[in-house]
Amino acid sequence: MQPREGITRYAWLSILTAFFIIVLKVLAFCLTGSIGFLSDALESVANIFAAIITLIALIIAARPPDEEHGFGHTKVEYISSGVEGVLILVAAILIAVQAVQRLIYPQPLEQVGVGIFVSGIAALGNFIVARIILRAGEQHRSAALRADANHLLTDVWTSVGVILGVFLVGLTGWLRLDPIIGLLVAIQIIIMAIRLLKLAVNGLMDASLPIDEIAQIEHILDRFRAQGVLFHALRTREAGSQRFVSFHVQVPGTWSVQQGHELLEEIEYEIRQALNPVTVFTHLEPVEDPLSWVDTSLNRTD
Repeated sequence: MQPREGITRYAWLSILTAFFIIVLKVLAFCLTGSIGFLSDALESVANIFAAIITLIALIIAARPPDEEHGFGHTKVEYISSGVEGVLILVAAILIAVQAVQRLIYPQPLEQVGVGIFVSGIAALGNFIVARIILRAGEQHRSAALRADANHLLTDVWTSVGVILGVFLVGLTGWLRLDPIIGLLVAIQIIIMAIRLLKLAVNGLMDASLPIDEIAQIEHILDRFRAQGVLFHALRTREAGSQRFVSFHVQVPGTWSVQQGHELLEEIEYEIRQALNPVTVFTHLEPVEDPLSWVDTSLNRTD
């Protein structure tokens, strides 16, 4: 896990790229009159707003915990992801409306070759930037950057589909193929929007850590179980880049406070080494006490 200092530069890269790409796509539309290129340009408008929201979210998420937000501000990244999903849905609706109108009233395309070339340059630029931002999002565990990168990658495949459609229109002369491609683009964008909204909802509702990360925690606890230490009430969640893990630790009641403290420090250290960054909350209990087996948050006995 790399430090998050300077992470906002990736959002600035996305903003500058979005402006450059939309100029190219609008140019492609003006040259050809293709509804496919227009739909592609409309999605890039959403890219600009999404990138700006990502930048704002990253700035807020980087703030340290304060009196009002004791666990930090990293959850704001899920809000960014949700807003981006809504923007993409709006773009998809606009694309679909334009495509239906052109399907009813088809219009001939012009300068197809030049338009394809310009749009191809835009798609290549988007792909390179998307890969850079996606890599940064994985390294920094940033939900906002991952959402922005996936949005850009969707834009790339959208452009590829539109280019193919315009090429086939120029090849076959079937004008309605262009708006049909536009409708397919809208469907693809809706699918991505749903994924981003699902990511946002899961994050805001404190979904558990991924299965592989929970398995790492269990592996660490198993090593201590072999020494006679018991655990229950394991809880995990994540907020942007930050993970949170809590569980109860059961030891013999005859242990001293110092013994229990040293055990918890050792366990927490190993989890922090395996899953950085992570905040670990532990609760020490005497194994002989029946109440120590009650998981109060679920009102059950383990």
